[in-house]
Amino acid sequence: MPDLKLDIAIIPTYDVNTLAVVDISTYPDDPPNVITPTLEIDMPGFDPVYLTFAVQETNIFNSTDLGITVAGDEQPIPDGIYCFKYTINPADENYVEKSIIRVDKLQEKFDEAFMKLDMMECDRAIKNQSKVDLNTIYFFIQGAIASANNCATVKSTKLYIHADKMLDDFISNNCSCSGNNYVINFQ
Repeated sequence: MPDLKLDIAIIPTYDVNTLAVVDISTYPDDPPNVITPTLEIDMPGFDPVYLTFAVQETNIFNSTDLGITVAGDEQPIPDGIYCFKYTINPADENYVEKSIIRVDKLQEKFDEAFMKLDMMECDRAIKNQSKVDLNTIYFFIQGAIASANNCATVKSTKLYIHADKMLDDFISNNCSCSGNNYVINFQ
C-alpha cells in the first residue's frame, strides 16, 4: 500500500482566461479517503482564495472561481507570481506548496508580435533584426519562468517587466528599426 504523498502540477491551458491545477498525489487507498481537499491560491494583487479541490483530477479555474470577477463577467487571469497550497485536511500538517510565475498574457502578446513578423514588408536586415529582438524577448520570458521556479521572485518579476517593456517597444516600432544590430552582430 503506497504512502500518502501530496503533490500538484500547474499545467498550461494556453488560454489567458483559465488556470489548470492537477492533483498528482499518491494516496494510500483507492478511491482516496479525503476529508476536505482544499487549494489555497495566493495571486498577485488579490487576497488568497480557498477553493474546493477535486482529488485525482484536473481542476480548471477562471476569474470568477478565483474571486476576481462575478459570474458572467470573466476576464483574463493576471500574470505574476502565484503560490499554491494543497491540503486534504485543514487540521492536518500534511500539505504541499508550489510557486510559479504565470506569463500567459505576456506570452499571448509575444505570440501576436511574432505573427506580425511574418507579415511585415521589410528588407532582410530589418526582418533579421526583428527576429533577434524577438529571440531576446523570449529569453527574458524564459528567464522570468526559470527564476520563479527557483524561488527568485524579485529577479523573476524584473525579467518579466523587462520582457513586457521590450515587447511594447517592439510592437510600437513595428518595422521602423534600422537593422543595425543584426548587421553588426550577426554578419
